[in-house]
Amino acid sequence: MAGILVRGGQIVSDGRCFRGDVLLAGATIAAVGANLAAEAGGATIVDASGCQVFPGGVDPHVHMALETPAGVSADDFASGSRAALAGGTTTIIDFVTPRRHESLTAALAVRREAALAAVCDYGLHMSVTAWSDRTLSELEECCRSGGIGSVKAYLAYKETIGLDDGEFLALLDAARQLNFLTLVHAESGDMISYLQRRLLESGKTSAAGHPLSRPPDVEGDAVSRALLMARLAGVPLYVVHVSTRQGIDAVAAARRLGQGAIAETCPQYLLLDEDRYQGDVAAAALHVMSPPLRQREHQAALWEALAAGVAQAIGSDHCPFSLDDKQRHAADDFTRVPGGTGGVEYRLPLLFTFGVKAGRISLPRFVDLVSSRPAKLFGLFPRKGTLRPGSDADLVVWDPEKEWTVSASDQWQRGAPTVYAGLELRGAPRLVFSRGEAVCAEGRVEAREGRGAFLDRGPGRGSDGRAG
Repeated sequence: MAGILVRGGQIVSDGRCFRGDVLLAGATIAAVGANLAAEAGGATIVDASGCQVFPGGVDPHVHMALETPAGVSADDFASGSRAALAGGTTTIIDFVTPRRHESLTAALAVRREAALAAVCDYGLHMSVTAWSDRTLSELEECCRSGGIGSVKAYLAYKETIGLDDGEFLALLDAARQLNFLTLVHAESGDMISYLQRRLLESGKTSAAGHPLSRPPDVEGDAVSRALLMARLAGVPLYVVHVSTRQGIDAVAAARRLGQGAIAETCPQYLLLDEDRYQGDVAAAALHVMSPPLRQREHQAALWEALAAGVAQAIGSDHCPFSLDDKQRHAADDFTRVPGGTGGVEYRLPLLFTFGVKAGRISLPRFVDLVSSRPAKLFGLFPRKGTLRPGSDADLVVWDPEKEWTVSASDQWQRGAPTVYAGLELRGAPRLVFSRGEAVCAEGRVEAREGRGAFLDRGPGRGSDGRAG
């Protein structure tokens, strides 16, 4: 049998670690086990000695070329997916974000066209930014024939894309009827708007005012209310980028009651804190994101939740902007600084360094958080997120001892320098395969623009999040 034999690595998949081989045949995995050389025939040999071998990362939360009132995010699907591959992520899930009252099906078609440039495989979440008489039928069309299995709502940004409680309840009812998973950006938009106005009127206009306008209780309140509404509707709920103890405690309480409550968090909330908003105004603006960075006590709560299985997935919330866009209003109006930072290429190395190497989480738990669990939640498993015969040949040969320092000069993402610059990391991809093709070797991405495949996830293929 011709193909590629990844030989002699520590295989990490499906909660197990063992020494063995992975045989790739074309775009899929042909066999996984010990001593596969005999059945590999004339396969090309990749020596994985001293490395870990695990399924390619699945990042459930990225924003490529996102249009916002403050500018368009710096990475398009081509550059952003190259950054993903550089960090060991072989699948991304982006968002369709229609303008208020724009046709969902029309917005999906435009987004599908933009995504054709991707170099890794990708899926799309739909966002509902308003509710009207036609929304339910359009959602049904997006799910049944458009490959959509998950829909996002914003409880913040009421002026543009946010939903009120009645609209959100209507969306949750639609989730029960159409069997898609609902995602929610849970911050109380009315409270934020009030605090923003008060801060600006008092002269606190710089980027340092951003975290003051979105205190932890604003997230905690919104997470609690969103979970209550999901419970009333009888559907599971996925809470994106949880950043606070209040938010994660609300999810934990719902799970204890047997509710399908799923929490995602991001590396920035595990590793960076609100001290980044002090001092230089231009530097503070680089860290404007929503929700904002928090005090360190919240990091401890999030790490505990990851270890305990309360937090189910790690997303990057990748959304970098140009340096000019980030700094244009850094001093005069923090509400006009675009929110977001890049992180898709650092998600795996960050969690490996500060999670696995620091003893906070196990190696199998790491793989579950960055790959297997997102694949299960969003209807991609076992095509993605596992090393099994028949699964896509997406895998990472990981050097667990490589030491390196994050540097803006080396980043694949576009836009402002990464907020992780200067962090010393241990562990990185040595080789990345996407559908059997070696697309990244020793940090160099060699992948043809447009080679990524759209992943039709359909409705109802995800888990309800109760499994740990």
